[in-house]
Amino acid sequence: MSKDARWLAAAAALAARGRPLSRPNPAVGAILVKRGRVIARGWTQPGGRPHAEAMALEAAGDAARGATLYVTLEPCAHRSERGPACADIVSASGVARVVIGCMDPDPRTAGAGLVRVREAGIAADHLPSPACEASLSGYLIAKRLGRPEVTLKLALSLDGCIALTNGESQWITGAEARAHTHAMRARADAILVGGGTLRSDNPRLDVRLPGLAERSPERWVLTRGEAPEGWHTLPLPDAITGMDGVQYLFVEGGAQAATAFLAAGLVDRLLIYRAPILVGGRPALGDFGLASLAGAHGKWRMSERRQLGSDTLEVYEASPCSPE
Repeated sequence: MSKDARWLAAAAALAARGRPLSRPNPAVGAILVKRGRVIARGWTQPGGRPHAEAMALEAAGDAARGATLYVTLEPCAHRSERGPACADIVSASGVARVVIGCMDPDPRTAGAGLVRVREAGIAADHLPSPACEASLSGYLIAKRLGRPEVTLKLALSLDGCIALTNGESQWITGAEARAHTHAMRARADAILVGGGTLRSDNPRLDVRLPGLAERSPERWVLTRGEAPEGWHTLPLPDAITGMDGVQYLFVEGGAQAATAFLAAGLVDRLLIYRAPILVGGRPALGDFGLASLAGAHGKWRMSERRQLGSDTLEVYEASPCSPE
């Protein structure tokens, strides 16, 4: 990995601090480097302002002159009532170089930010960065497809069950896996369960980790009926195009909701927590329309595997050629 790629990956890791509080703006990370040392850094603040570049440049002050700015997303080129365009701030900062990990698909910027920085006499490069793309995945999907990125979480026994035959499901996995699930909730704008799960379990769906309670996502239920106070309703999976401002949707249960989203081809990522137990109970999924075993292959690629106490987490991303 080149030096530039490493700094962009570091900026992408920094951007995670802004998610999901930065909504409706994307969580962006920025790092200022001078003579091989970090002199300032920034990430998108709660509510979307100030932007990452503005935070880093303000922190650096005059020291920004001659530095290289690494930023995960192309600096915005449009002014708004909430603040100036980042491309203008960067152009006036005195930095010597700008390296961008991902171009902005927003038509108000879409290359114009990079052009404006270059017109100010600053060397500016777009170095496509998988780390930056991954850190902005929900924003990019929202801009390109008009819907949130959907992560489906399944907590399973070894035989693929999510509950006993009598419906008991607390707890399939252990404390470490449940804590990891809460950390994943904290990265989502919204969390969804099916109507049956809501009625039977009355889940809180909040984030119960120290210091992260304020990152509890909006609660949604997949139903054509009424929702309790404090909940939002989604009549069917395709309606996620109307979830205003939601870039990251976490689908947590149960089997009918999971099956419905898979059948609609709307799952981008799978989080499978697998416990070393045999249950012989209720299966995790129903029929989601697979016509043949041949059609099941090549749909998913594993991107991560880790041990969480006695449980195992496997993360799968939908293959680019797959509608899921």
